[in-house]
Amino acid sequence: MKFHNLYSFFRGTALLCGVVLFPLSCTSVAEVKGDEVQYWLTKGDESVKLQLQTPFKFGNGSNNDQNIEIDGSQKFQYVDGFGYTLTGGSVEVINRLSPSKRKALLNEVFGNDKNSISVSYLRLSIGVSDLDGEVFSYDDLPEGHTDASLSKFSLAKDKALIAMLKEILAINPKIKIIAAPWSAPVWMKDNGKSKGGNLQPEFYGVYARYFVKYIQEMKKEGIHIDAVTPQNEPLHPGNNPSLYMPSEQQRDFIKNHLGPEFKTNQIHTKIVVYDHNCNKPEYAIDILKDPDAYRYIDGSAFHLYEGEISALSTVHDAFPDKNLYFTEQWTGAKGTFNEDLNWHTKNVIIGSTRNWSKIALEWNLANDPQYKPHTDGGCTECKGAITVSDSENFTRNVSYYIIAHASKFVPAGSQRIASTQTDKLSTVAFKTQFGKIVLIVQNDNQADENFNIKFAGKTAAATISGRSTATFIF
Repeated sequence: MKFHNLYSFFRGTALLCGVVLFPLSCTSVAEVKGDEVQYWLTKGDESVKLQLQTPFKFGNGSNNDQNIEIDGSQKFQYVDGFGYTLTGGSVEVINRLSPSKRKALLNEVFGNDKNSISVSYLRLSIGVSDLDGEVFSYDDLPEGHTDASLSKFSLAKDKALIAMLKEILAINPKIKIIAAPWSAPVWMKDNGKSKGGNLQPEFYGVYARYFVKYIQEMKKEGIHIDAVTPQNEPLHPGNNPSLYMPSEQQRDFIKNHLGPEFKTNQIHTKIVVYDHNCNKPEYAIDILKDPDAYRYIDGSAFHLYEGEISALSTVHDAFPDKNLYFTEQWTGAKGTFNEDLNWHTKNVIIGSTRNWSKIALEWNLANDPQYKPHTDGGCTECKGAITVSDSENFTRNVSYYIIAHASKFVPAGSQRIASTQTDKLSTVAFKTQFGKIVLIVQNDNQADENFNIKFAGKTAAATISGRSTATFIF
């Protein structure tokens, strides 16, 4: 068969290696050679999901299409990883799978072979999150009792989660973990309830030691906690569980208690402030302005339920030596694959990393078809990356593919490099420690878009389908 128009040929359509029912191609990313560009695609209409397309090559041709220029000499932040929150509910439903299905799922999510998406970062709740089946802390007491010595502290409620983490670490020993509490133990709070309330000042020191014990006890289990935030969504006391912690309280907790306790106990876990929406960058900035708090803080974390993703750059510009982390964004029961794929790729994957984030995390890893388990008063419509239907069946949802387009191709330790954007295409580029360039492109328009990838004096003509996400490796 002859191709008289090589330009059209190299723009080719899907080369589906294997069957559509399995989400990944049988060709390994490591096989990219020479001037070849490997090209993986997910379409918003769900007709193609993380499928390898016909590869094409760099050449010396020219055309009038829009250009995406990549400049490897302009270097930005290093990447720590991409992933999800491993909630207690995620563990519960994954454990409902048969041993063989369960093993296959964990290897697919966390492994590094051709059929894996290589998730490299996890978020945990310190104690309960709202996507656990029951409310608990690591030091629950009868009403009216306190435990200033934390003699009743125990990780027993997270026994199943710890066991799964050990399995995950056996698959990927280098995976990094950030952890956040949804609430302090209720006896430390002024309302005595799991929902809302403030941490009482007399328990600031005890609560700091609670963090230390958590990190130490997890270490005994072989689990290293790379970073913590003092509170998940500190300005949202309406969830169950939750705790209200305005910036001045978090500042004082860090500089007078958490930071010093970490130093005294030689805890090297990073302290990351805020962990809430992009509409309040001043929360992180106000804390970082305090020199006594500043010295203990690694950076700040954000969600995007309100505000603009550019808020991360606002904080970076104010404190360029502090790191940024994007730690949560949900996909919901009422969202569509098309809308969520495109919005999340543009804002969470591309947007957060273009605005200096070292990580990009979607919310929950797994739940059941009724969006359970959750607490009474927790999220009733949060859709996991995986839906576990029964012991033999699970479904890969949109956030699986959102994360996979980065995690499979951009390993921890990669560095973001410069890439231009066009009026119609959003982009972000990375250089891996293996010398490969990874370009993620999102087309939010209905029509297919032709464009040129320009790198190191070479040009490759490419096309991305309408309302689609593509990852290019060369």
